[in-house]
Amino acid sequence: MKRYPLLLLAPLGSLSAMAADGQHPNIIYIMCDDMGYGDLGCYGQPYISTPNIDSLTRQGMRFTQAYAGSPVSAPSRASLMTGQHSGHGEVRGNKEYWRDAAMVPYGVVEDYAVVGQHPYDPTHVVLPEILKDNGYTTGMFGKWAGGYEGSVSVPEKRGIDEFYGYICQFQAHLYYPNFLNRYRPELGDTATVRVVMEQNVEHPMFGREYFKREQYSADMIHREAMDWLERQDGETPFFGLFTYTLPHAELAQPEDSIYLAYEKKFFEDKTWGGQEGSRYNPAVHTHAQFAGMITRLDAYVGEIMEALERKGLADNTILVFTSDNGPHEEGGADPEFFGRDGALRGLKRSCHEGGIRVPFIVRWPAAIAPGQENDHILAFYDVMPTVCDILGVDMAKYANPEKEIDYFDGISFLPTLTGQDDKQQEHEFLYWEFDETDQIGLRQGDWKLIVKRGKPELYNLATDIHEDHDIAADHPEKVAEMVEIVRREHTPNPYFKVTIP
Repeated sequence: MKRYPLLLLAPLGSLSAMAADGQHPNIIYIMCDDMGYGDLGCYGQPYISTPNIDSLTRQGMRFTQAYAGSPVSAPSRASLMTGQHSGHGEVRGNKEYWRDAAMVPYGVVEDYAVVGQHPYDPTHVVLPEILKDNGYTTGMFGKWAGGYEGSVSVPEKRGIDEFYGYICQFQAHLYYPNFLNRYRPELGDTATVRVVMEQNVEHPMFGREYFKREQYSADMIHREAMDWLERQDGETPFFGLFTYTLPHAELAQPEDSIYLAYEKKFFEDKTWGGQEGSRYNPAVHTHAQFAGMITRLDAYVGEIMEALERKGLADNTILVFTSDNGPHEEGGADPEFFGRDGALRGLKRSCHEGGIRVPFIVRWPAAIAPGQENDHILAFYDVMPTVCDILGVDMAKYANPEKEIDYFDGISFLPTLTGQDDKQQEHEFLYWEFDETDQIGLRQGDWKLIVKRGKPELYNLATDIHEDHDIAADHPEKVAEMVEIVRREHTPNPYFKVTIP
């Protein structure tokens, strides 16, 4: 596999020594929502301006074969948090719990209209808990999607010191919501609470009057994230998980972003009139809306970079930018126009490359030389072992001894980050499954197996990156080998079911 040369700034031994001395790096992990592999200028997007993220790429390392944990939101985030692929994890889909649900896991639903997603397994450690256990201050701002309100798996119960955003990702489909959620003990919170958007609720949630709402959730979440960042003094290492909802779903935002996008004058614009029964309001100038949402997100990243520089924290802060899955086509979004199905086939909800291959950029001035590009194959479940490697702790200590098997599926990519490619362990395979479309994906080297409703398809990514030519009939032995891996890796889950070949 091709490797791009790096200048080694800090050998692994030096990093281990720093960890032993308690000089842990700060970490900010920015995960946006439904941004495709090709939606950024640094990944080839010709229309949308992303100068800050492009600058981040020039200052660090851009990965070209990085994968989300799933083709949809909640299980992809679960993969990051648990270090598990979606054949082993508890959360494998966007399952939601409502007030009148007959049964929910791990407890009773309280009197909420929509309470949130399936909870993380309370007996399996999650990433913020590991960082908190190693002396970090933790803050999360954006989308939780790891358990319904009042469950055993909400931010304050899973290692998060401060939270602001959406507990339930269903609510996050609209940018001018009726409420957000907050957990901030210094304000007297003893648990996650709802914060009502007083100005928003004066106007209807749907129709023309909706756009009289002024409390824009993306900006509010970003302001809370920046306030938390400004309060970090550098004495205690911090972990910020910024799970911004842009550019997901509804095409709505303050008009300043639209004006900025209009200046590009690149589009034949469209109007989306909405659909009967849709959760989204109609939108005009949809190309400009989508471009403006990404440009707005890019501005957020620029403010984070500026704050780290101003506070003298940039050199010892690992700054990651990625997306939770491939691009969507909801609410009037037009991925075809922006070329997001150019090199890669498939969108959100698909285990083809377009649904799971994502942008992944890492800047860490203390250890990564600028301007690097690398094709190491990684997935979200590799982040947990990489963090443990950086901290100098054995991830095995966090396995639950009461379980016969407590799965961790990731491999640390710290050697790749620090230029020691000869020491980098490679995955034998990467695995995904998604119940809503009854799909399974398995990548083994350049071979890609897609199982749709139990029927295997086989592709060779080396010659067919767009996955156009199913060659399963030509390679029955390879199909059989990869199907055997699927059967081995899938563990039954009563809440999320797929058809095993």
